[in-house]
Amino acid sequence: MAAIPMFPLGSVLFPHTPLLLRVFEPRYLTMIGELLDQDDPQFGVVLIERGHEVGGGDRRSSVGTIARLATVSADAEALHIVGVGTIRIAVEQWTDESPYPRADVTPLPELTWNDALAPLRTEAEAIVRRVLARVDGPWDPDTELSDDPIAASWQLAAIAPLGEYDRYTLLRSDSVGALLRQVIDLTLEAELLWSAE
Repeated sequence: MAAIPMFPLGSVLFPHTPLLLRVFEPRYLTMIGELLDQDDPQFGVVLIERGHEVGGGDRRSSVGTIARLATVSADAEALHIVGVGTIRIAVEQWTDESPYPRADVTPLPELTWNDALAPLRTEAEAIVRRVLARVDGPWDPDTELSDDPIAASWQLAAIAPLGEYDRYTLLRSDSVGALLRQVIDLTLEAELLWSAE
């Protein structure tokens, strides 16, 4: 893929999951304005591993997700955008930072579903929902998941009550089986930590 607009964030975006952003920095307002002129506006999202994006000097992850711009609304102070994660990407090289960050990216292989994984997915969903019911967080334990098993597996990763570095580990999974096993392991580890507090 050619250089695409990039939005480094302090959070991980997964395929098949929503992204809600309040955009107020001038360079990202410029980026969204240019995207709105496109037929299929998309941009890349990567996790800031260290530092702060504002003012530069941050270290960015090498795996991210393409977000398709779904809606944009405005108030007096900012744009409010909703995007949807589509495919995962590997960042090959950061290019121009002016007027906003861009990078050359390569699509990563999409994960494939095998019906033999259905019991593992059921187990992962039960564990995530159980732990969500015990913690305060942005996701409700009754959050609906897609009927598509691949989409639902990514959505489980998104709603699991985990820190961003654990979520980044999940984003880098090379199979659905690995993704679901890591969702289970990391969620159980998190549950143990909360139980110990």
